[in-house]
Amino acid sequence: MSNTGTIIVGLALLLLCSSGLLPRLAAAPGPPIQAVNLGGWLVTEGWIMPSLFDGIPNKDLLDGTKLQFKSVVQNTYLAANQGGGAAIVADRTQASSWETFRLWRINATSFNFRVFGGQFWSVNSTGAVVATATSPGPSETFQMVRWDANTTRVRIRASNGLFLQVKTMQSLTADRGVATDWSDSDPSVFVANNVDILRGEYQICNGYGITNATKVLTNHWSTYINESDFSFMSSSGLNAVRIPVGWWIASDPNPPLPFVGGSLKALDNAFVWAQYANRSSLLAIELLNEPLYPGVTLPSLKKYYQDGYNAVRRRTSTAYVIMSNRIATPDQTELLQFASNFSGSVLDVHYYNLFNSKFDNFNVQENIDYVQNNRSSDLAAITTKGFPLTFVGEWVAEWNVRGASKADYQKFAQVQEDVYGRATFGWAYWTLKNVNKAWSMEWMIKNGYISLTS
Repeated sequence: MSNTGTIIVGLALLLLCSSGLLPRLAAAPGPPIQAVNLGGWLVTEGWIMPSLFDGIPNKDLLDGTKLQFKSVVQNTYLAANQGGGAAIVADRTQASSWETFRLWRINATSFNFRVFGGQFWSVNSTGAVVATATSPGPSETFQMVRWDANTTRVRIRASNGLFLQVKTMQSLTADRGVATDWSDSDPSVFVANNVDILRGEYQICNGYGITNATKVLTNHWSTYINESDFSFMSSSGLNAVRIPVGWWIASDPNPPLPFVGGSLKALDNAFVWAQYANRSSLLAIELLNEPLYPGVTLPSLKKYYQDGYNAVRRRTSTAYVIMSNRIATPDQTELLQFASNFSGSVLDVHYYNLFNSKFDNFNVQENIDYVQNNRSSDLAAITTKGFPLTFVGEWVAEWNVRGASKADYQKFAQVQEDVYGRATFGWAYWTLKNVNKAWSMEWMIKNGYISLTS
């Protein structure tokens, strides 16, 4: 789950935290599991713990950030003419997709600018800035210089050492000298509008650099989740954990750049803390987290799940294999028949009364009724005898209701526990820890908003 952009997660692991649940593929694993996600631990999500990014220079200009630039002289936005493949102009009074540029961060001040069509800014032989390069190199590298008095004001230096300026609304050229007073009369000054920022594992590693990222993440992995957390979860009535991991963990301790090694060691600790010898605490492997409809096609997803299932079965005959439904698919049953062909398969759905405008004006009772009626019906539609089992792999007792009381939250949490408890495999709350209180199951339990029954 991600609140701020795309977080790439290779898979997720389900570990047992209770001796009462043992993997057996003939049926469901005893009582349905009551689990919690360890989100933000081995895969960074900045909205869960924003302070992780505090030490990054220009932390608002991370890789993947989307920027718009407004000329202070012309009072117009830079735009990729035709969306790319042509000149960069400055003739737009409003900003949309052609006026939005994605950063490829090289270091704290040097970037490539990618346009809507996929091309990159560069400077041609006449000094004009164009978007024709299909891959970035030295000529496509620009430096952003920020004004100390107002960091939204920037100047952009090209590879020729000169600054970009808007002489006319029809062209952007790299031919301005160093001197500036940062005033509205300087054609090389732009107001940078940050319209989207990603804060994931790639961004934190790229932003800090390998040396500092290793220090920051090693400390985070060893302190954010530890053995005492597993003790708390077990004593609170949770009997399993869902742990998202990145695809790069397969190459640990030497993952591809910019990722840093060490997360596999942290994952190994989780197996120890679950207190099972020979790693029998591994209950399930989820092959992919939240494939997004329609970008991920159903045929390609089925092929991936077929190959992934076979790969898991070559290593273990006892672990369940979880297949995530596509997010936003209009047909929640689209994987049901496919998954029924695989022994030990589990179908994962994520239910949030958020991220859709239909929930924006729901009151307390309408949210509760939606879970009791709509969610109950949705879950029943994918629940059958035998395989696949059903798993509500993510849910949260948060909503868009303003001024809700503690009793309101308790009712909303309880109705979800009741309905999602009908899933034949179980459920997992998102997440154990979070600076946003309702998203932190630890906080919700300790403060009496959630109570679990075994």
